[in-house]
Amino acid sequence: MDAMTEHRTAHIPQWKIDEIENIKRLAGEYPVVGIVGIRDIPAKQLQEMRRNLKGIAKLRIYRNNLMHRAFDQRDDNIRSMEPYITDQTALIFTDLNPFKLFKLLKSGKTSAPIKAGASAPEDIVVEAGPTSFNPGPVVGDLQSAGIPAKIDKGKVVIKETKVVAQAGEPVSQALSKMLARLEIYPMTVGLDLRAVYDAGTVLEAGVLDIDEAEYTDNFATAATCAFNLAIGITYPSNATIRTLLSQAAVGARNLGINSAIPEPDIVDTLLSMAQSKAISLACSIDDPAALGEALQALLPQKAAAEEAVSAEEGTEEKAGEAAGEGSKEVSEEEPAEEKEEEAAEGLGLLFG
Repeated sequence: MDAMTEHRTAHIPQWKIDEIENIKRLAGEYPVVGIVGIRDIPAKQLQEMRRNLKGIAKLRIYRNNLMHRAFDQRDDNIRSMEPYITDQTALIFTDLNPFKLFKLLKSGKTSAPIKAGASAPEDIVVEAGPTSFNPGPVVGDLQSAGIPAKIDKGKVVIKETKVVAQAGEPVSQALSKMLARLEIYPMTVGLDLRAVYDAGTVLEAGVLDIDEAEYTDNFATAATCAFNLAIGITYPSNATIRTLLSQAAVGARNLGINSAIPEPDIVDTLLSMAQSKAISLACSIDDPAALGEALQALLPQKAAAEEAVSAEEGTEEKAGEAAGEGSKEVSEEEPAEEKEEEAAEGLGLLFG
């Protein structure tokens, strides 16, 4: 250590030197070093987050200038992380994959009330509808906070949906208080991972924030396209061999049928096709007598005519049966008529 370095470090308190060395040591022990923002995180929640990371990662809070000094004194590329050391910052050291680390920290974020004077992270909207408040001064408090309210059927009701604070607009004390009472929590509290240093590479949060569902869909689409391409160029693989063999079998069968190759698997189909063609040819012949009886029996017109004749014969037989029944009825009625004539003749004899 030269005189100039001794002069510079002589004015640095020992505790700062120890902190710098601690940062350098942890950065050397862990392959992944992350920079996280901790603004507006209450001390109680911060301690809880640290407990939740126990056994997974180490969360350490240092002064920004000490982090700069520690990174400057290392030989690796970690000094490229310095632009992300801004505002309220902490370091996280872990063996966890950077993408898993980002997902873990993102899932650990919770909703929280917004403090007076804080800027709205996005448009804060209060929906119209009933509240749990009983009539009283709360109506005036709501209106003072810019929330339109009235009393309806013994309950305090918000009259209309309204944007009470636009994104970036500071929130007043009255509005902050009423949003908390309405259980509207616009803030998201959690460790905000800005960047990660992993084996010489710096990964920003935008790279680490992956939509898993989208990536899954992309992989599925890519797999489908690859499969279709392999089938199209007849590329045999474990994934395509069954489909290729099935297509080959179907193609061979169609070729055999179109070429009329008498193979055992297709001979029934060939015979059926031949019979259909023979019948079609027979139907085109004007003189059915030129055909044999066996072939005539297969013709659609012949079969239809025979069916018509059978139906006609059946009708005649039924008509004959009906006529026979009618004659029976007449013969049965004749004795009754004879009895009437005999009765008339008897009356004539009585009256001369």
